[in-house]
Amino acid sequence: VADIGTHWLDLLQFITGMRVVRVCAALKTFLPNRRRPVGSIETFQAKLAVPQDTEPVAIDTEDQGSVLLEFDTGATGCFSVSQVMAGRKNRLDYEIAGSKGSLAWDSECPNDLWIGKRNEANQVLMRDPSLVDAEVRSIIAYPGGHNEGFGDTSKQLFRDVYAAVAKGQQPAQPSFPTFAEGLRELRLCDAIVESHRKQSWIKV
Repeated sequence: VADIGTHWLDLLQFITGMRVVRVCAALKTFLPNRRRPVGSIETFQAKLAVPQDTEPVAIDTEDQGSVLLEFDTGATGCFSVSQVMAGRKNRLDYEIAGSKGSLAWDSECPNDLWIGKRNEANQVLMRDPSLVDAEVRSIIAYPGGHNEGFGDTSKQLFRDVYAAVAKGQQPAQPSFPTFAEGLRELRLCDAIVESHRKQSWIKV
């Protein structure tokens, strides 16, 4: 789950510009035994299997994690990752709280942005290319009212990667992850695991 969480942190850094400098983590294995299909099974078909088609398997990796964060600006945050929450398929949600307002986004409702207000009514902004910055508009493929989702993220990612390959050089500020981000993610994973092991704050 540490690896899943650091993907979340990479995107948060991209959104806010803030970098995590310390972490304090608690990881846990809630289901030490699970059942796996006997033989091969088609992707997304696991729920169609009947009990006699599975066998028990011991689990020695964590399936839930909670992490406190400290950013280079002095801001703090937290995140939880779970692979055992009943009913959730692959939800990713963010909430950013500021002094004048808040923002929240949920990947299960990807075309809505919740905007929290302190002194006026809250808002829900639907994705609309005509209402966003030109830089953001370039990664929106469909007009307002037409949903874009998980598959579109890969399409936009590879579009930018292939454009850089075609030019023969990396952009000054690439919109896609680089080897440097990959290394940063590994260091975050290591820090989270070390924090859990030592039960203390760990610098990244």
